[in-house]
Amino acid sequence: MAAEPETARRDGAAIEAFLEMLAAERGLARNSIDAYRRDLARFAAHLAPRRVGLEAAETTDLRGFMAAQHEAGVSARTAARRLSCLRQFYGFLLSEGRRDDDPTSPVDTPALPRALPGVLTEDEVERLLAAAGNGPPAGASRRRADGLRLRAMVELLYGSGLRVSELVGLPFQAISAETNSLLVRGKGDKERLVPLGAPARRALQAYIAVREDHLAGAPSRWLFPSRGASGHITRHRLAQLLKGLARTAGIEPARVSPHAFRHAFASHLLAHGADLRAVQKMLGHADIATTEIYTHVLDERLKRLVQAGHPLAGGSRRAE
Repeated sequence: MAAEPETARRDGAAIEAFLEMLAAERGLARNSIDAYRRDLARFAAHLAPRRVGLEAAETTDLRGFMAAQHEAGVSARTAARRLSCLRQFYGFLLSEGRRDDDPTSPVDTPALPRALPGVLTEDEVERLLAAAGNGPPAGASRRRADGLRLRAMVELLYGSGLRVSELVGLPFQAISAETNSLLVRGKGDKERLVPLGAPARRALQAYIAVREDHLAGAPSRWLFPSRGASGHITRHRLAQLLKGLARTAGIEPARVSPHAFRHAFASHLLAHGADLRAVQKMLGHADIATTEIYTHVLDERLKRLVQAGHPLAGGSRRAE
């Protein structure tokens, strides 16, 4: 049953006011704004059969919604994200004086399993970089330009820990021959400096020499231009290129993605003694707890190493 017209109008107005706040005060990207809109519309649809609007929802409605998510087989992580959206929405209504309470406060967040990211080994990264470097011969100009572009992107992903959105959206002016750092605009429109090591600088110099091969006959503000609508290489296209690179390197394609290189950047730095705070800064994490997950990855690796190789571990212990 559809919501009453007046209820639907009020819900729509409240949602738009909330989303405008997110865009103006928190600088959220369009994709994030759209995700919030979908989550709020989903809860509004849950309330509609009872002719209850978003602004009038009670704690029992929130609990019923979360129970319905569970019954529908929605993962705990997705359900927790939807509840987080609703917490922020009702916090906004409270701050705006549209409500005098927050109905989400008594609702428990679903317990989340700690998800440890799969990390490429240093040997696997070396194989991928080698495969990216073994491009077509100099005579095949466009294919060679594609190969040099891929090598530059992989070096930046692994050497600087960039998010895929940050990489594909790099402006050409972010690169300077006089600096060893890269100015990156990350989540929330925040800028940060990330290191640019010698391998990445060399790969970029080689790529920039052939960058014009990727221009559509006109100048481009993007470091990695494309003839597509966005003007720069897309996340989807980069993911496709990395899958092909994985096959060339003899690595399971499902394990290789732009984010896999970001994981490798962080975990390999920590494995070699890097300071956690420094890694947090380079990754652009607002909360160090997000960075700490990589220490758990290292803990799990050490446990497996001990279990597999230590003479006193498990079944490998010699009988007396």
